[in-house]
Amino acid sequence: MKFINFEKDGRTSFGAVKGERVINLGGKLRDDMWAVDDLLEHGLLNAAKDIAATLEPDLELNDVKLLKPVLKPGKIICVGVNYANRNAEYKDGSEVKKYPSIFMRTPGSLVAQGENLVRPPESEQLDYEGEIVLVIGKAGRRIPESEAYSHIAGLTIMNEGSIRDWIRHAKFNVTQGKNFERTGALGPWMVSADEVKDYTDIRVQTRVNGDVRQDDTTASMMYPIAYLVNYISTFTELMPGDIIATGTPTGAGARFDPPVWLKPGDNVEVEVDGIGVLRNGIEDEIV
Repeated sequence: MKFINFEKDGRTSFGAVKGERVINLGGKLRDDMWAVDDLLEHGLLNAAKDIAATLEPDLELNDVKLLKPVLKPGKIICVGVNYANRNAEYKDGSEVKKYPSIFMRTPGSLVAQGENLVRPPESEQLDYEGEIVLVIGKAGRRIPESEAYSHIAGLTIMNEGSIRDWIRHAKFNVTQGKNFERTGALGPWMVSADEVKDYTDIRVQTRVNGDVRQDDTTASMMYPIAYLVNYISTFTELMPGDIIATGTPTGAGARFDPPVWLKPGDNVEVEVDGIGVLRNGIEDEIV
């Protein structure tokens, strides 16, 4: 089932998407529950699915403003260089590392479906990275790989946008280039984990102005999804509402010769099989 956070007539709520319509679930489980975040925090995702199954849609999808599927994630954890051919794409002669690269993003660095990514005045090197995102539904520390999937509430999509030259400002630090305000996107919704049949073979494709730039499946991951949940939960307790961006395939704009950066007027689509399409335009920041 697809779950969204949305705004309608100035009020925030959440619901389940059915075709091109929405079942408004705000306040229907509890009077104080008005976001997908609340479902995750209180472990009521299955209850929401049960209620939604008994109701008919009462809103048109086109009539609501989609918000990020998790409004206030406790942690946004990102995995770098996770597809097998991406390490070679760097052309630096380095060997594949035993453990994944991990970094964090701030909530303010991400916008929702349909909102523009913002190119800052400090750099023209705004780049795209299409990624599959795990939404954690059950807390855990040192989660065994055999139990990893049971901690996932659902999947969503991220355009893990980057300011490339700021990524290289320091020797071992990508934080600056990954956290410019509104340079990435999350959405359009969260698909509940029961819809996922095989985590080891999910396709992700990124298109810029209709041109396919990235296209691969999770079968190419060097660090599979179950391993990532295990590894990350070793050093930090995963909590409901945390999200994990699992890495991007080869084909980002930085790898073209010469590089091809995003510019105002461009349209980026990240499509993940079984989830949907995350769509965003590009604009310059006004300062």
